[in-house]
Amino acid sequence: MIIIDNFNQVTAQIETERGISRDVLVSAVEQALISACRKKMRDESRLEADLNPETGEAKIYQLKTVVKKPEDDVLEISLKEAHILQPALAIGDTYRFEVTPDNFGRLAAQAAKQVIIQRIREAEKNVVFKEFKDKIGKIIIGTIQRVENQNYLVNLGRGESILGYKDQIPGERFLAKEKLRVYVVDLDKNAKGSFIQISRSHPGFLRELLIQEIPEIQDGIIDIKSVAREPGIRAKVAVKSKDLSVGAVGACVGHMGIRIQSITKELGREKIDVLEWHDDPKLFIASALKPARVTDVIISNEEDRIAIAVVPNDQLSLAIGKAGVNVRLAVKLTGWRLDVMSEEDFSKEKSASYQPKGQLSIIERIQREKDLLIQQSEGVVVLPQEEDVREEQIKVSDLAKLLGIKTKELVEKAKSFGIDVKSTRSVIGSDIADKIKHQLG
Repeated sequence: MIIIDNFNQVTAQIETERGISRDVLVSAVEQALISACRKKMRDESRLEADLNPETGEAKIYQLKTVVKKPEDDVLEISLKEAHILQPALAIGDTYRFEVTPDNFGRLAAQAAKQVIIQRIREAEKNVVFKEFKDKIGKIIIGTIQRVENQNYLVNLGRGESILGYKDQIPGERFLAKEKLRVYVVDLDKNAKGSFIQISRSHPGFLRELLIQEIPEIQDGIIDIKSVAREPGIRAKVAVKSKDLSVGAVGACVGHMGIRIQSITKELGREKIDVLEWHDDPKLFIASALKPARVTDVIISNEEDRIAIAVVPNDQLSLAIGKAGVNVRLAVKLTGWRLDVMSEEDFSKEKSASYQPKGQLSIIERIQREKDLLIQQSEGVVVLPQEEDVREEQIKVSDLAKLLGIKTKELVEKAKSFGIDVKSTRSVIGSDIADKIKHQLG
């Protein structure tokens, strides 16, 4: 027999303080005892534990099925032997006898302790999960408990989490016991440690701040359509009004910018551009690149969402922004891959792509040569034609398609021929293209 001291008192306390049912604890401890006993017996016996929650007394029983002729002595017992031990047994019944190991008390108590601790942890996780599952995507207030290197341990009330370096706004610093607002990104119930994921650099943090500060968004008059952030530097927010009498941008900025200033202060002086959402991608892209003025937007590939934004020559650096921040935010906000060009560069590229009548581009020339080879192989006599070939440039990727090989392979072969092609995105002249084509045969 095993005696677990103060079992009744401990389970009652846990049930009151942690909300874990006594039946759940009893069942868990019984399973732990069986596991510990199985390790001691080292066979495949069927075991059963019987724990009295009032006294803390526990016994381990082995179960055997009554059969006429046993094939497995560990799992079965003969009818003849069973009748000697318990006359009332019949074939198919289960014979149950105690196998509690000697000196098992310490091991049993240790197993019970481990199970109770594990159940407490699971219960606490369940409590935290229930508490925070409805707060995903919301802002909550936490208190800094401890500063560890560049990370902060944050007390969130019923739970705690770590605000990692990547989830902080660059440049901000907090002290122990200081309160701060954090955004609940997600819950990870399988995590070993803290499983509440919090952030202050997430775009959702800015979205929720706008909802809290601007009544028109709370009332559903204005929709936040898209948010993009470079934490601590700049952010762009696209908004749309459902009421024609309410200006979306003006309502968000507020009189003298008072509404947006309070949000900017919370974000460590992060600059926020609020702009109008447009269903037309051209208008939306032009709006997203503000404060730069956009002359034209050309959709080069609608399926892959690729576009060219043309800006005045003196607006190019403004459109790109310091370290490319403005154009990066525009890409995140719109979901389009953008190539920003000055009017001068765009005109040059447009002129280069223009083919005057009577002249052949390198693409047309290679295609014609391929057609000639096919015709000659079919026995067709082809008379030579005079060509007016214009000196032009071609993308390496386009040349690879014409020659029927992969772009990367073409670059590697070109280098092996002593022809310098910098990358798969390079543009080369017609003379270099001819050399590559000649070497490839």
